Amino acid sequence: MSLTDTVSQIDHLGDEERECLENCFEATEACEWCADEGEGMAECIRLCRDVADVASLHARFMARDSDYSGDLAAVCADLCEECAEECEQHDHDHCQLCAEVLRECAETCRDMAS
Repeated sequence: MSLTDTVSQIDHLGDEERECLENCFEATEACEWCADEGEGMAECIRLCRDVADVASLHARFMARDSDYSGDLAAVCADLCEECAEECEQHDHDHCQLCAEVLRECAETCRDMAS
């Protein structure tokens, strides 16, 4: 079963929440990959690891319908935007892909925060 199939089974999530949850998991994966490849780029690695932790936590909060999901969504969006800015400064393919994924995640998290 794919992530999309699993997320579609969570009854309390609307379409926007499902998209955000999937984007958070995608951001987690992209950031873990980027951090692992980012030798010599301390700030990029630190931010990617922070995003991976916060985005995965936010996805779990959404899945369990936590009252704190909106607050965490705002933090996740801010962090994704900061990390995307850092990744965009590097020419590596993994950084560019990570930045693209992070921009999408930031947008959907920002929607969940408002």
